[in-house]
Amino acid sequence: MDHDELLRTVLASDELPTLPTVASKLITLTSREDTTLTDIADLIAQDVSLSAKILKVSNSSFYSFPQQIGSIKQAVSILGTNAVRSLVLSFSFLSIRNGSRKSRFDFAKFWERSLAAAVASKLILEKVKGVDTEEVFISGLLQNLGELIFARTFPDTYEQVIEAVADNQYDLLNAEQSLLGITHCHIGYEVAKHWSFPETLLQPLRFHHRPADYQDGDRTILATIKAVYLSDLLINILFSSKPEEYHKQFRKEAKKLLGLTNEDIEDILEKVHISVVQAGAYFGLKMKHTKSIQEILQEANIRLSLLNLDYDQMNKQLVAAKIELENLTRELEKKNKILDNLVHIDGLTEIYNHRYFQTALDREIDRSIRQDASVSLLFIDIDHFKMFNDTYGHQLGDEILKDFSSLLKSHLRTYDTLARYGGEEFGVILPATDGDTALLVAEKLRAEIDDNEFLVDSEKHHVSASFGVCSSRPGVEDDFSKSLMISRADQALYEAKRQGRNRVCLWTPKKKWYRL
Repeated sequence: MDHDELLRTVLASDELPTLPTVASKLITLTSREDTTLTDIADLIAQDVSLSAKILKVSNSSFYSFPQQIGSIKQAVSILGTNAVRSLVLSFSFLSIRNGSRKSRFDFAKFWERSLAAAVASKLILEKVKGVDTEEVFISGLLQNLGELIFARTFPDTYEQVIEAVADNQYDLLNAEQSLLGITHCHIGYEVAKHWSFPETLLQPLRFHHRPADYQDGDRTILATIKAVYLSDLLINILFSSKPEEYHKQFRKEAKKLLGLTNEDIEDILEKVHISVVQAGAYFGLKMKHTKSIQEILQEANIRLSLLNLDYDQMNKQLVAAKIELENLTRELEKKNKILDNLVHIDGLTEIYNHRYFQTALDREIDRSIRQDASVSLLFIDIDHFKMFNDTYGHQLGDEILKDFSSLLKSHLRTYDTLARYGGEEFGVILPATDGDTALLVAEKLRAEIDDNEFLVDSEKHHVSASFGVCSSRPGVEDDFSKSLMISRADQALYEAKRQGRNRVCLWTPKKKWYRL
């Protein structure tokens, strides 16, 4: 069967995956020059489930935006057309599973590796200055789309490919070429072209195994192709039986292809396993707990050192290796804790950051549902802080923010969550706290701030703050959700400012504001 005939067979197959309606329409819509952000938002909003997923990822640490994104229109405006298109395609393809026939092809493992590759591609390309990273995630996710298409449309032949690779008769590309007459790179490219994918997504599909073959000269596309190629090497450290070989190759190729430094490479290697697990949670794909690269390489070195040893030597080596691994595990736990702090702690104020706040509020709402308890939220904004910075300078302003955070923290319970929401705005989550109690807590904090003299470089300074409060409980609200609570606390904060600042306002139904 020649290439054209095989392609016609694939495209005519009932087992060929089909794009969901929204994804298909979105590709068409984004290819038109007269398309507006509103057109895109209106299309996505038609699919409620998809919209909810996109908003969840938009408000997660995947993007770490300082402000809450409350609508698809806002998401499109902030993220950009290409990034939103990538999210829609990611969710669409991650929903594809095996066809009607049984196959040795492991679809769950395929998407697990694909998501890991997407994460790796993003981590890698973020180290390259001056290139667009909006679509590298979807390029990494779909790089092996052709394998999925073969497994669905030619399941019997592709099982022979899998067997040939498992028996070390061929590598994957040669096995596909020998048994099918075409590789998954080419078939993935052709099918995606049939689906009207843009060039920015098509070329990585075609050249991700051979970046040097891409000759069209688009710098961003070439950088994406190289990042996707490197992602395959990186995830093979996580998933293959020869991690040390891929580790060596990855380091060499990353320097050669993208000019990454040793520091860049170490940062990628340290973050990838944690980022993969987090991405699984964001995209609804349960990932097995992945060991760190350090642990994987350490275990590989131990296995190599045990070869050709007699029984007694092996026992001694195993004892030594066990001790070494235990020490490494303790060291990694410390490093992971430090890394976790870097991810969740605001560098200036040393309280929780916006990213952690979003996760914590989700968690407390879930807890309140399980326990049928109230949960309250405070939004706090330092009054006229821009004017303060303009008068005294940002350096002094930063010192005020630090002391302000410490003052708030000292008057909250250990299980309350205090976070810097953005700039001079702070959020406080009060578990198991009703509206009346939250109002009293807010007023206590407001008074403490108003009475306090902030001492910076032997000079005393005074600031005040406005507070927006909302409280909710499962069963009482029709829509007991994070976005609703944030919206109400924000409205209450706005009302506190409107009424003259340095005061507390509690959100109530029909906007009958109650304040102390």
